Amino acid sequence: MSGNGSVSQEGKFSRVIRMGTRKSQLARIQTDSVASRLKELYPGVHLEIVAMSTIGDKILDTALSKIGEKSLFTKELENALEKNEVDIVVHSLKDLPTSLPPGFTIGAILQRENPHDAVVLHPKNAALTLDSLPEKSVIGTSSLRRAAQLKKRFPQLEFENIRGNLNTRLKKLDEKDDYAAIILAAAGLKRMGWESRISQILGPEDCMYAVGQGALAVEVRAQDKDILEMVSVLHHPDTVLRCISERAFLKQLEGGCSVPVAVHTEVKGSMLYLTGAVYSLDGADCLKDTMQTVVEIDNKVSESAQTCEHVGVTASSVSSSALEAAEKLGMDLANALLNKGAKDILTTARKLNDAR
Repeated sequence: MSGNGSVSQEGKFSRVIRMGTRKSQLARIQTDSVASRLKELYPGVHLEIVAMSTIGDKILDTALSKIGEKSLFTKELENALEKNEVDIVVHSLKDLPTSLPPGFTIGAILQRENPHDAVVLHPKNAALTLDSLPEKSVIGTSSLRRAAQLKKRFPQLEFENIRGNLNTRLKKLDEKDDYAAIILAAAGLKRMGWESRISQILGPEDCMYAVGQGALAVEVRAQDKDILEMVSVLHHPDTVLRCISERAFLKQLEGGCSVPVAVHTEVKGSMLYLTGAVYSLDGADCLKDTMQTVVEIDNKVSESAQTCEHVGVTASSVSSSALEAAEKLGMDLANALLNKGAKDILTTARKLNDAR
C-alpha cells in the first residue's frame, strides 16, 4: 500500500492523505469541499492539500480547442499522482478525458451541482436576456459546444472566444466593453458564491451541457485499494449513472474539446434518459436523439465489480447491472447518431477548428 498509515478494524483511516489540486480559486474551493466531506466521514484522517499549475492554467491566450491537448487541466496532477507525491486529485469531471492513462481511475463522482450553463451580463445590460440584447451584441465563450448551440438559437448575436479562470473572465466582462455577456457553467458560479451574477440559466432547449458538467470527480491510483475504498463512499449513484452514460456517449463518438458535443440526462424512478447531440461549428447542422434504459439499483454488487471500470469510473458501491446499462445507453445513442452521419459533422468541425 502506498502512503503512510493503515486502515484500522473499524475502517477508519489514520494516515496523511495528500490531495492534489489546481491553483485556481474554484479548484481550491472544490478540493476543500471534498476534503470536508472526507473529514466528516473519517475524523481520524489527516489531509494535506498540494496545489499546482497545469498547462491549461498557463496558456491563456489560445482557445482550449486549439491547444489540442486532451488532458490540459489534468496532466501535471496525474504526474504527481503517479510519482506518489499526492494520493487523490479532485477534478471537475468535465475536464477528465473519457480514457484515463493506465493506472488511474475515478474513485468517486459526487452529487452533481446544477449542470446547466448560465448567462452573466455586463452590468450595463442588467435585466436583459440573450433574446433582448441589442443585435450584434458580443457574447464571450471559450466553448465550441456553447457557441454552436447559441449561434443557431440566437443568430442575431456574435460569439467570441474568452479564456481565463472564472475570476479573470468576470473581470474581462466587467472592466472592459468587449462583451455584452459571457456564458459560464452555473455550477462554478454557485461554488464561488457568485450566484447573484447569474442572469439566466440556459435550459436544454437553448443549450445542452457538456459531458460531466457540474460534477466533481476524485481520481486515484487504481492499485491503491485503501484509498479507493475510502473515497467510494462519496459516490452519488444517480450522478454516477448519468455521467457514465454521458462519458460513454462521448467516447463512442470520439469527441473531445475540439468538437461540439452536448448532452442532457435525467433519472426518473428506475429509468435513465440520455439526450445527446453533435453540431457543426456554426450550429447549422445538428444530429440529436434521446434514448432511455432501465437502471434498477439491485444492490447486487458482484465481486468482479470491485475492479470493473466503466469509462474510467470504478463504482463498486453502485449496482453493476445499472452501471452496465448506463454505459450501454451512451454507446447505443452514439451509434444511432453515427448511423445518421454524425462522423461527417464531427470530422468537418474538427478540420474547420484546426484551420482557424
